[in-house]
Amino acid sequence: MKVTIDETAGFCWGVLRTVDIAEKTLESANGETMHVLGHIIHNPKEIERLGNKGLETISHEDFESIAKNAKPGITPKVIIRAHGEPPSTYQKAKDLGIELVDATCPLVTGLQNRVKRFHDKGYQVVIYGKPNHAEIIGIRGVIKDDCVIVLSPEEAIEKVDFTKPIVLFSQTTMEKPVYYAIKEAIESRVSELVEGGDTSDAFQFKNSLCKEVWGREKKVIEFAKDNDVVIFVAGRTSSNGKSLFKHMNVHNPRMYYIEDLVELDYSWFENAENIGISGATSTPQWYMDQVKEAIEKEFIKVESL
Repeated sequence: MKVTIDETAGFCWGVLRTVDIAEKTLESANGETMHVLGHIIHNPKEIERLGNKGLETISHEDFESIAKNAKPGITPKVIIRAHGEPPSTYQKAKDLGIELVDATCPLVTGLQNRVKRFHDKGYQVVIYGKPNHAEIIGIRGVIKDDCVIVLSPEEAIEKVDFTKPIVLFSQTTMEKPVYYAIKEAIESRVSELVEGGDTSDAFQFKNSLCKEVWGREKKVIEFAKDNDVVIFVAGRTSSNGKSLFKHMNVHNPRMYYIEDLVELDYSWFENAENIGISGATSTPQWYMDQVKEAIEKEFIKVESL
């Protein structure tokens, strides 16, 4: 039996950067508890690891108590995670004397800036994304919630005001096929309404998907095909994890999604020669290594009986 970890799985560069910033901030904290606004990534194992080092997850409602309970002469610090935050968060921290350590993914920061530029030019901003996702909340805040959030072509046709110039963006981690279907639906409707056929002034499409995220789809599908059984390791709340698992599962029905080692069922591996381990862009390499080690130890134990 051979157990292989998918070499394309694990942290994307944005998540890696965020975790690295958190690690360095903790190292310079001199034993003081550090705070991160919301779960630093969508993986409970990595949250637990950093928590053991002194990183405490907080919410916006905790800002006042953090400022109030700060030790004399020490400025409280809060890390902004990769998803980013709206301007109101930065203002609130400034008012309370809290120092923000900005670990926002540069791609998300760039998206916020692009959205604001088009909004300031008078475009109706349409965003494909989850309305209450942290990344979308940050984008909405940049333009004071003056945008249309959609999840399907049908919703776009229903919600978009086609009397205004439109620009379409996406949350960085959404599904590429759905994004392009939304684009085609809006484009088709605009073409029907614009005389002369030139829709460039009426509709702008901006590909704001993370290339590293959607670029993994083809690779993980090949990995799924190359293995008899695949254990997919990811947090239950990881949108990216759910998406990658779905794509892989189409090509390998012996796919199993786990968040924790204790969920492993060794009957899954019956008659399997090649076992693969993959994960989301928020899955730490060290935990996939632990899963591999656990599987190998189990079958070494079985073979020795």
